[in-house]
Amino acid sequence: MQDGIEANPYIVDELKDGAAVFRPGEGRVLRMGNTSITLKVTSELSNDQLGVYEIVLEANTEGAALHFHRFMDETFIVLEGTLTVLHGTEMTQASAGTVIYVPRFTPHGFGNRSAEVVRLMLIFNPAENREGFFYGLQRILTAPVLNKEEFLKLYHKYDSYPV
Repeated sequence: MQDGIEANPYIVDELKDGAAVFRPGEGRVLRMGNTSITLKVTSELSNDQLGVYEIVLEANTEGAALHFHRFMDETFIVLEGTLTVLHGTEMTQASAGTVIYVPRFTPHGFGNRSAEVVRLMLIFNPAENREGFFYGLQRILTAPVLNKEEFLKLYHKYDSYPV
């Protein structure tokens, strides 16, 4: 309060430490076959603005078939190994240190076609509750029988459209 006048609450910022730190190996880990996904920055944490996930693909493992998103951009940051990314009509062999930005409406798919492990950070912006997709995917891919109809419903619910 200044000179008996209350401060305008619409121009006052509240500073607080809202940081989240994820050290190597930290985060919720989902395993499905030769793939693991570690949830780092989630939709809940970022107010649905950003999703950051560490993906590990064992040798000769498909990550995702060709698809596109209508409302999300996707960024791949390769940390280890060589990730194969198809984007549009181009195929990129992305070694450690490579960053690939894939904006919405760009058909893309990725996988590990090498004999070595691939580790990457996958970033979605906005997050669009992407971890719901990963939880659903884990359930579908670890079921005794693959339910293709359920798989397609999951894809569509979470802004993924096969090409």
